[in-house]
Amino acid sequence: MKIKPPRRDTAYLSCGCGLEPGHFAGIPESFVENVARLPSERFDPVAQPTGAAVLDMVRSLLLELHPERGATIAVDLDSDLEREFGLDSLGRAELILRLSRSFRVSLPERLIGEAATPAALLAAIQAAGAAREPSAASPPPAALPTAAEPHRATTWADVLDFHVRNHPDRPHLRLQQEDGTETVLTYAALDRRSRQVAAGLLKLDLAFGDRVALMLPTGPDFFPAFLGTILAGGGPVPLYPPFRRAQIQDHLQRQVGILANAAPQILITDAAIKPFAWLLRDGVESLRVLTTTADLVTEDALAAAVPATGADLALIQYTSGSTGDPKGVMLTHANLLANVRAMGEAVAASSADVVVSWLPLYHDMGLIGCWLGSLYYGAPAAILSPLAFLADPGRWLRTIHRQRGTISAAPNFAYELCLKTLRDEDLAGLDLSSLRVLTNGAEPVSPDTLARFTERFAAFGLRPSAVTPVYGLAECAVGLTFPPLGRGPRIDWIDRATLSRSGEALPAEPGAPGAVAFAACGHPLRGHQIRIVDEAGREVPERREGRLQFNGPSATTGYFRRPEITRALFDGAWLESGDLAYLASGDVFVTGRTKDIIIRAGRKIHPHELEEVAGAVDGVRKGCVAAFASPDPRTGTERLILAAETRLTDAAALEELRRTLAREAMGVIEQPPDVIVLCPPRTLPKTSSGKIRRAATRSLYAAGELGRPEAALRTQLVRLVVAGAAARLRRIGRLWSEAAYAASWWGVLVVIGAILWPLVLVLPKRAWRFGALRTGLRVFFRVTRTPLTVSGEPVSRGAVIVANHASYLDGAVLAAVLPGAPVFLAKQELARQRIAGPFLRRLGTAFVHRGTAAGIADAAAIVGRIRDGEQVVAFPEGTFTRTPGLLGFHPGAFLDACRAGAPIVPVAITGTRSALRADQWFPRRSVIHVHIGAPIAPDGEDFHAAIRLRNRARAAILARCNEPDLSREAVPSPVEPAPE
Repeated sequence: MKIKPPRRDTAYLSCGCGLEPGHFAGIPESFVENVARLPSERFDPVAQPTGAAVLDMVRSLLLELHPERGATIAVDLDSDLEREFGLDSLGRAELILRLSRSFRVSLPERLIGEAATPAALLAAIQAAGAAREPSAASPPPAALPTAAEPHRATTWADVLDFHVRNHPDRPHLRLQQEDGTETVLTYAALDRRSRQVAAGLLKLDLAFGDRVALMLPTGPDFFPAFLGTILAGGGPVPLYPPFRRAQIQDHLQRQVGILANAAPQILITDAAIKPFAWLLRDGVESLRVLTTTADLVTEDALAAAVPATGADLALIQYTSGSTGDPKGVMLTHANLLANVRAMGEAVAASSADVVVSWLPLYHDMGLIGCWLGSLYYGAPAAILSPLAFLADPGRWLRTIHRQRGTISAAPNFAYELCLKTLRDEDLAGLDLSSLRVLTNGAEPVSPDTLARFTERFAAFGLRPSAVTPVYGLAECAVGLTFPPLGRGPRIDWIDRATLSRSGEALPAEPGAPGAVAFAACGHPLRGHQIRIVDEAGREVPERREGRLQFNGPSATTGYFRRPEITRALFDGAWLESGDLAYLASGDVFVTGRTKDIIIRAGRKIHPHELEEVAGAVDGVRKGCVAAFASPDPRTGTERLILAAETRLTDAAALEELRRTLAREAMGVIEQPPDVIVLCPPRTLPKTSSGKIRRAATRSLYAAGELGRPEAALRTQLVRLVVAGAAARLRRIGRLWSEAAYAASWWGVLVVIGAILWPLVLVLPKRAWRFGALRTGLRVFFRVTRTPLTVSGEPVSRGAVIVANHASYLDGAVLAAVLPGAPVFLAKQELARQRIAGPFLRRLGTAFVHRGTAAGIADAAAIVGRIRDGEQVVAFPEGTFTRTPGLLGFHPGAFLDACRAGAPIVPVAITGTRSALRADQWFPRRSVIHVHIGAPIAPDGEDFHAAIRLRNRARAAILARCNEPDLSREAVPSPVEPAPE
């Protein structure tokens, strides 16, 4: 099948997933800008790494980028390439690629962000060894045995556990290193590291459902940090790490906004980012801990994952925010599993596949589509960093060749970058015939790029049937529509004017004047639905543009802590995608964003069409154009604004560029923009995935700040420090308040304890002692401003009271609320303590020898006291832990109840764990509540009756304690029951 290349003016297709040129690995630049205009250079293969040779290459590149400056370009070894010449990330990537080719060295990918001067580049070249990437002829990894699919998994902890139990030594990740080697991570190794991280998180008091922010680059630390958070019961929030110091203010300000919404307790980053991370802490009050993966790792790995269900939160995926502030899409385990399974079915994925990806892991396509998909199906995944791809796009394709990759994905700009930068000699021996599926899920997708990439790389074994445009969005996890497997791209040519005026997608002759091309994104995944509706919410017929709505098992329940925009997301059972589209022969064709449409003279103008045409004009930075509407302050009518970044500075050249842009706009929308704003490089705001933030651009324009260049790093840091001062003061005030509360709490406890201890020892009657204790404890809770409430049934005499155990305070809470003089069961070790022992004995505590023969006699005595009508209080978990949750119950107390013929009274305590956790002596404010359940009578006297009684009591407490079920966790040795 040969795909006819569309005309140059074909429209870009919004195919979802939010990926577009820019901001991969946090790089706020257009990656294809300039590269599209640079010829393929050839340099002397035996060039020597001298300062003069490096300067010649730098000067040559700068002349290509700034031909208008000509001989005025003066560069030396200490020149700041970014500040003096505006050499952005793509320019540095191109320069590093040329230097690597010329000097036959392997330069580290980090130079894209770190190399500020030619001297730094020269030092890197002199320190680098020869390029050591395996040749194209290197043998692929040995084929792996077929692995089963975890059909019954309901959480991602289940998925990992399935693979560890069935094939622990199976390679899962092949992390590609800068020197061409790879680090292999098996399922067992990933599981152990993840459990070590989980244990570290729990030691930091991570509670079930707490968010953990992950600001980590692609590398071995990210994967255990993500899975460790899930195993510990937390919700991971991936964020893209900072890359360029020059734009650190905008980057951190956007992260502060995201973090303020996510309200994480912990942020995991790496050592390189940590020096700047404190700026985030100043603006985010919830953030308690900044740490690294290495610091979290403990020797004692978590024995069992904190129990979760499919309905529990597994990920908060922040949308890129091209049309507004970033929003946190809540995705459950069930959402993610449903999406991965549906996408896997669409591409016939299996453990026989090999996934190759360089996509960033903070984005849904790289995180869910590539990594979690490979994790689920047991397919090995070869992972490159985004920087590795930028430094040399050929590494992606060569990795596919070496690994015999079958599935890969990339946004449109990646295919364009390969077309523009890779020479035939770079591709010698390349074989892409192993690829079954090569998805293009970027927004926008160019039919022209699809055609040219397919045509060129067919000579290297790429089958046109493997090229697969898809559509998805974060609100549906990642994927929503896929074309039939093996069909290849389907291009639809329609009349642009008819679409703009009436919304009808009228077919046109390919390449005809006024025709525009869109690529089909396929059909909904199994179990999912889409529909196209008009402004009134009515479904429209085929080939009529309207709002694309969807639903299905992958669909989010809304945006985290944003109820107002969550309501706007839903239209009954349907969710708004925010995209405009039309259907034809069952395929969906996405035409633009709903919020970005500009209405002029009754005609719809799609901004991306105008932006694409403007971006192709010489002098304009490709991917750095924004078209939007803005009200005229004098008339109130909407004006069409076109903003474009340019490196031109001469007034005459700028005026000529404005005239050219106006002419090009006339050819697309039949009218010129009302205002054309030309900005210096890196001034238009972008999202984390590189899309222009039109709403933010509109706001800057309205405020008269559009085009203002970035301030120096020192100035940006000062602004951030000042902006965070108020939050810092609030944080300091909160810390002082917490410390003062803890000190007063202990002070009150010492005073009341000093009164109660001798009083309990001297009062002659046990009822009096308990009365004094109850009064003192109630005073303690009142004075420390700890609300203590009780609900439920009255407690009868001769009952066994069983309660969940979450804190050191549980016994005191029950003593404060239970009537009479109950008998508390306690371990024998407490009887020997000098202070607690006499105090507990005077209260009538029954001490129990745990796990010894003496425990049998203890149990018999307890049965006797129950038969005498006393209330016995037991904590059947036997202990409590830092991890929130209800542990398994030992049967001893229930056997005693059965033998005494006494009912069990289940009691659920909430709030004490928050007040005083295990292994921690720093009390915090909390609201404590005790619910006394209805008595449960035993239905027999044997062991089986005791187990039934235990299960009923535990179910009653679990329903009320507001903590997860940890019944699978190990519990201490039980108290031996009394014999029959």
